[in-house]
Amino acid sequence: MTKLEQLIEELCPNGVEHKKLGEIATISRGGSFQKKDYTETGFPCIHYGQIYTFYNMFTDSTISFIPENVYKKQKFAQPQDIIMAVTSENIEDVCKCISWLGNTPVAVSGHTAIIHHNQNSKYLSYFFHTSMFFSQKKKIAHGTKVVEVTPDKLKDIIVPVPPIEVQAEIVKILDNFTELTAELTAELTARQKQYEYYRDLLLTFSDVDDSQNVHVERERERERERERERERRSRAVRWLTLNDVILSLNTGLNPRQFFRLNTDDAENYYITIREIHGGRIVPSEKTDRINDEALCLCNNRSNLEVGDVLFSGTGTIGETAVITEEPSNWNIKEGVYTIKPDQTRIVPQFLRYLLTSEQMKTAYMKKVAGGTVKSIPMAEMRKLLIPVPSIDEQKRIVLLLSRFDTLCNDLKEGLPAEIEARQRQYEYYRDRLLTFKEAV
Repeated sequence: MTKLEQLIEELCPNGVEHKKLGEIATISRGGSFQKKDYTETGFPCIHYGQIYTFYNMFTDSTISFIPENVYKKQKFAQPQDIIMAVTSENIEDVCKCISWLGNTPVAVSGHTAIIHHNQNSKYLSYFFHTSMFFSQKKKIAHGTKVVEVTPDKLKDIIVPVPPIEVQAEIVKILDNFTELTAELTAELTARQKQYEYYRDLLLTFSDVDDSQNVHVERERERERERERERERRSRAVRWLTLNDVILSLNTGLNPRQFFRLNTDDAENYYITIREIHGGRIVPSEKTDRINDEALCLCNNRSNLEVGDVLFSGTGTIGETAVITEEPSNWNIKEGVYTIKPDQTRIVPQFLRYLLTSEQMKTAYMKKVAGGTVKSIPMAEMRKLLIPVPSIDEQKRIVLLLSRFDTLCNDLKEGLPAEIEARQRQYEYYRDRLLTFKEAV
């Protein structure tokens, strides 16, 4: 029997009281300061927008400050109070909250509810992120473009209220999950930086033809070992245009001119920049669809095949992916380029890594044209000078980078997969731990 089970058996064997939030807390609105009131130093404050963008579920310090004359006019959250953002663009985010664990009162902006209570603050914060709370807030939220929950409506939210000792033990368990997820996220960030460093190191080449240096090297180091000489030759780099190492460069079709999206018979995916993530094509339920006739038209234009490299040449420029499976049920939007490598000269995955390197980004971003929506003309893309080492060297570089790539980006095997699994595990146990039999 776990400690939590022992506490429940001892302190609430017949179930847990479920109370309205208004019975265990007072709820008030936040104040009136604005972002323009911020100062470098001063008195602590929390703006409701920061709850969505910066803070997690708990904080004991702020990133923003206001002067004393503004601070004195505000509404405050006391230590252990819950600060809840009650205005959002969607039902999922509205009522996101944080527990204020600082030692002094903190000024709170408008569009918030300040929940002053007599419970374990972190316990309540965890509860406000459960599916039980979500199902209740859906019933009291109103609005379409702007979704809002009024503080008065929050008073009717039903909260399971076990003894404080039970709350503390639940918090202890959930804190362990939260800490583990944070550690994994930090490791992912570090690994991503490491990957980018080695990617740019491996894919940055001198723009001088290395063969010109062979004679000089031999003159300077006549005693160089034959093995080192062979290795140096194998890594010699030629600078060629992209057009020199590809079979074709095309783009997708514009639906406004050739077909309609999301018709009743549309069962195929229409891939845009939104579906290209971490070198992979990832359709979702939000992805636009096209029918078989439209797919045939797109196929005639872009002729997608395994080994082709996709490159976003319009809007958000530089997202890349390699097609690894037969594209039988999807095609690409206009502005997504399909680059068909000549695989006798360049390895597809090497080309993909190359196009994501800082050296190449700097080069092709100089070719960007257009007004509001920027793009790289395909004719200019063909002229892009790229370093082309031997096929063996390309494969070596791909092997090294793919290990980092999998660790940082693979949703099935790498750290993102582990973080997602831990998050699902955490959410499962959170909802389970915070669901109690109601006392009779």
